[in-house]
Amino acid sequence: MNEKPAALGHIKVLDLSRVLAGPWCTQMLADLGADVIKVERPGAGDDTRHWGPPFLKDGDGNDTDQASYFTACNRNKRSVTIDMSSAQGQALIRQMAAQSDIVVENFKVGGLAHYGLDYESLKAVNPRLIYCSVTGFGQDGPYAERAGYDLMIQAMTGMMSITGRPDSVPGGGPQRVGVALIDLFTGVYACSAILAALEVRHRTGVGQFIDMALLDVGMAILANQAAGFLNTGQVPQRQGNSHPSLAPYQDFPTQDGSMLLAVGNDGQFARFCEAADHPEWAADPRFASNTLRVKNREQLIPAMQELTLTRSTAQWIALLEDKAVPCGPINDMGQAFADAQVAARGLIVKQAVAQATTLQTAVESIATVASPLRLMDTPPVLRRAPPALGEHTDEVLAELGLGADAIAALRRDAVL
Repeated sequence: MNEKPAALGHIKVLDLSRVLAGPWCTQMLADLGADVIKVERPGAGDDTRHWGPPFLKDGDGNDTDQASYFTACNRNKRSVTIDMSSAQGQALIRQMAAQSDIVVENFKVGGLAHYGLDYESLKAVNPRLIYCSVTGFGQDGPYAERAGYDLMIQAMTGMMSITGRPDSVPGGGPQRVGVALIDLFTGVYACSAILAALEVRHRTGVGQFIDMALLDVGMAILANQAAGFLNTGQVPQRQGNSHPSLAPYQDFPTQDGSMLLAVGNDGQFARFCEAADHPEWAADPRFASNTLRVKNREQLIPAMQELTLTRSTAQWIALLEDKAVPCGPINDMGQAFADAQVAARGLIVKQAVAQATTLQTAVESIATVASPLRLMDTPPVLRRAPPALGEHTDEVLAELGLGADAIAALRRDAVL
């Protein structure tokens, strides 16, 4: 993240979304240089501002009232507080939409129509507008009006049915993924759709409506598991950390913990066996190909587990890393962020907090994970820390042409 020209520096985004899927999308656009204006409820803001613990720490290491969750997906944005239930607030948002390239919202189906902020209403004032709506189940179908949450979608799509250990072993049962994976993927897919719509607008001069649904994304990211079911009729089952189509491809115990071995082809398996002083395994007709190893994993894996217990995790990694055999530690979060490669890639970024803000005066800096988008000529930018609630209200309204007296009047009327 540096001072080179930003890829989307000419794009303005009106962000009417909250929680995770929508804000993840708009943070991606903001990291690419777009001017993202986040509209929040006066006095409350995005729900995730209050989703704690954990909370941000002040200079003395004490908890503040600001949840760290919000910081994960709201970097590089400007925060404005507007009461969209008021006619004055709706007029302000329509004025902002008229000057925007993109709107992202995640209200329930039809929710913004009550305020005159739906696609058709805003299209009338800005035909070039790209309007992305993120919902749980999409704009049509029998579930369209239902609220959708990541955990619910993980359950409904079958994601939880293939995550976790089998029922027959201790700790067995369906599990959610450790982060809100479907929300995050929906944000990424939404960003991709928006960039495609921008390219179409270059050719046609007009915007379009984008209908993003968590359910659709959740089904799509079942990937190879879905392909297996759709083409064989076989319902995939939970099998812990092992892989349905590859072996050995799982965690293994070591002298001091566990390691992850990810053998993806026969050459890797042969090199592992040679390095581990068991070349006979690669020559064994039961294990000579990946398909055979998957079929006979009940014989192979226990033998390998007995072997991996003879060295420490670090010793196994040292033995295999120059043999092109994928092997690594199973880190906790602290170990992951302390990793030399993570440091070399600059994946932790810290931003000073503007001391003029209200809710963040006790917080000196905020750390976030760097954007993984590495464009060489137009790299991601790092301009603003996750904003305090309403931090940029006066600034943004002044850009709309409102004077100080008009802004003060809106505050008196509780519009801001």
